[in-house]
Amino acid sequence: MYLTLLYICSRIVTQLGLHVDPMGKCFPGLAGCSTTPNDLAFIVDGSSSLGIPNFETAKRWLINITSGFDMSTRHTQVAVVQYSDTPRLEIPLGKHENSQELIEDITSISYLGGNTRTGRAIKFATDHVFGMPNRTSQSPRNRIAVVLTDGRSQDDVEDAAMEARAQNIVLFAVGVGNEITNSELVSVANKPPSTYVLHVEDYNSIASIWDLMEQKLCEESVCSTRIPGTVNDQKGFDLMSLMKIEQVAQKVQGSLISERASQLSDFCFTIFPEGLPPAFVFVATLRLKNPAHWMKFDLLRVLSQDGVKQIAVTVNGADKSVTFTCTSTLKKEQTVIFNDRGIKRLFDTDWHQLKFLVKPKRITCFVDGAYVEEQLLDAVVPIYINGKTQVAKKINIETTVPIVLQKLRIYCDPQQSERETACEIYSCPSDRSPAVEGCDCPSGKPGLPGLPGPMVRHFFKTMHSNGLAGKLAGVFCLFGTSD
Repeated sequence: MYLTLLYICSRIVTQLGLHVDPMGKCFPGLAGCSTTPNDLAFIVDGSSSLGIPNFETAKRWLINITSGFDMSTRHTQVAVVQYSDTPRLEIPLGKHENSQELIEDITSISYLGGNTRTGRAIKFATDHVFGMPNRTSQSPRNRIAVVLTDGRSQDDVEDAAMEARAQNIVLFAVGVGNEITNSELVSVANKPPSTYVLHVEDYNSIASIWDLMEQKLCEESVCSTRIPGTVNDQKGFDLMSLMKIEQVAQKVQGSLISERASQLSDFCFTIFPEGLPPAFVFVATLRLKNPAHWMKFDLLRVLSQDGVKQIAVTVNGADKSVTFTCTSTLKKEQTVIFNDRGIKRLFDTDWHQLKFLVKPKRITCFVDGAYVEEQLLDAVVPIYINGKTQVAKKINIETTVPIVLQKLRIYCDPQQSERETACEIYSCPSDRSPAVEGCDCPSGKPGLPGLPGPMVRHFFKTMHSNGLAGKLAGVFCLFGTSD
């Protein structure tokens, strides 16, 4: 019976884009923001302070954001609550099977007018939107609510928001204008406010945060893991941890013989179970020792089941370039090559940080925190997660390349690019100790002089030549295997 079911599942892989995992479970091969299972509720201020023109603008904003998600019982379901003195359920979860029907219903919502009771509206959504049994799906779903308001609430919001969060509802707060206070928005939203609170000057400006709101909703949908040790435990994928590179490297004392080389490969759906957001930051801190600095290999590659690259960072030592590969709406894959003079120092056998800031229409390359080059990208599509994720592999084969890795991460928040300043390469001042205001401290004896800037790389080189490189936290040697 089990084999029969497995056979039936495998027969519909091609037709429905499904994959059979090693346990015989069928699941979608295509994954991204549009395909994640979300229950998404918009709690929209309809009080008298808006006026009809601004309310119509708010509705268009909802339409633009929801158009980025696939409407179906398996993917995203959208609800809309309008509120003033009392909340009104305009659209319940699970009503629509396609985006066009949702757009028509949002367009037809009539303006309420009245006072602003945001707390009551949040409580209503918790009980009557998310609290109702979802009869259309038994699988786990993300529960997300976006509160859009332009005025100070005339009731308590804090208790209602706390109750919602206790029900595993993630709350975003979007404030419009100068009547709404930041403290109230912070009381409504999840923490940290830098992620879950947005603000614009007026409704004419709300279109300016459309992309940002869509990105944040996507991060919440697809980025299920956090990276410990980062500011606010940033959402993302620590590939060295997820792929157990540390354990593999330590197990063979930093070497990966041929029997272990395959361990630098894992099923894609275990690393990126819901795909990737449209914007992200790729960061690698590495050292390309001889002979790796002359070789061409994939530092990271995410492959579909039929071997097509979904995401890849390819290092080419022969021509001193780096290639980024991703999906495309126009062809199977698109590639951009970075061969500017700034990229070439990556191949000098010293420690370096390689960073890509990937956005929907462009990609920017940095080496050691310094800007190198920016290039355009075509529109992308969700990635297939029915293949493998691999690290430090030669092109088109499974051979591992000898490199030394300290960090290999993908951050879901594109603003993380500004925080990744290559401090592991250079001696950067610590920002962990907050400044003390109003402190009148007597001068003490000057400390010992620090290392001069040009000597920093020599310092790392000396550390390694003296056998001390392993004392640097999180450094792992990956030695290649022969063909």
